Amino acid sequence: MTEIPASIVVKLRKISGQGMMDCKMALQEANGDMDKAVQILRKKGLATLAKRAERETSQGLVVGKSSDNGKISAMATLCCETDFVARSSDFIAAAGALADFALACPAEEGIDNILETTLNGRKLRDIVTEVVSKTGEKIQVGDYTRYKLDGSGLISTYIHFNGKVGTMVQIETSSDNVAAADVLRRTAADLAMHITATKPLALDKNALKPEIIEQEKTVYREQIKDKPANMIDKIIEGKMKKFYTENCLLDQLFVKDDSKTVAQVLAEAAKQAGGEAKIKRFVRFDVG
Repeated sequence: MTEIPASIVVKLRKISGQGMMDCKMALQEANGDMDKAVQILRKKGLATLAKRAERETSQGLVVGKSSDNGKISAMATLCCETDFVARSSDFIAAAGALADFALACPAEEGIDNILETTLNGRKLRDIVTEVVSKTGEKIQVGDYTRYKLDGSGLISTYIHFNGKVGTMVQIETSSDNVAAADVLRRTAADLAMHITATKPLALDKNALKPEIIEQEKTVYREQIKDKPANMIDKIIEGKMKKFYTENCLLDQLFVKDDSKTVAQVLAEAAKQAGGEAKIKRFVRFDVG
């Protein structure tokens, strides 16, 4: 077996972030070749992923980042198997890197797109593989979305203090001045928190998938099948109205003031800012 100087082992450890014993074994297998040893450590991570492919990744972190000018924001999740690993310094560092890659990725969505994104000469896919090798757990990017303003507006991102749930909401405004107004920025932040808390299914009822609507109607129809036939449609209509109020963002009662809907709160804030505003889209990610 090739004798590897301690200084070389330390150098590989600095490059890879792996444990001293893993680095020593990789260097011995590579007969002291540093580049080959790095590849051996990377293969170790890939082998771990393959071995644990069926494992559930129910722990992790939601991360987000915005460009300096606020025109682009991105959010993603990095998932692992245990809370112990989710709290480790290696995982947290990888999650921080994920936020950078999410902002840099040219595509608005797609896990493969972000994994293939390159920053400072490295792909995100390789960073994830290295963390897998270090932790011995299955680790993967669970979700990814990137928003970019095409005109006047703002993007607000909120990540809960536990790091396990977050929301990003894009608002279009009638002018840049409206978007920059403090009242609208505060309202956008409040709406992001509202979405995090209430889990809306869609922006409005027109954005709901038809199968969801039909599924709800079927459930309600079964619940009231013993009612008089001439009353069933009216009862279902009333139940669906309540369903829309609970699950469509614009119709939801605002969590900080349930005397108003989200649509009313945004309209009032935009009026105070001297213009108009509307929610273009939102996304809510959670881990676990």
